Amino acid sequence: MSLAEEQKTVRRKEGRLFIFLVACLFPLLSVAIVGGYGFIVWFLQMIYGPPGPPN
Repeated sequence: MSLAEEQKTVRRKEGRLFIFLVACLFPLLSVAIVGGYGFIVWFLQMIYGPPGPPN
């Protein structure tokens, strides 16, 4: 395999990895992080009550 063919193969793999990261992994990670944060806030409000001045 020549150097040019190897570079094309590596470039194609990197392109597919970039598409996977941008189209699949980053959106799923962002939804998981925001959802996890929302769950933590919801759970803490169940335990400690909603925010605001005490009655």
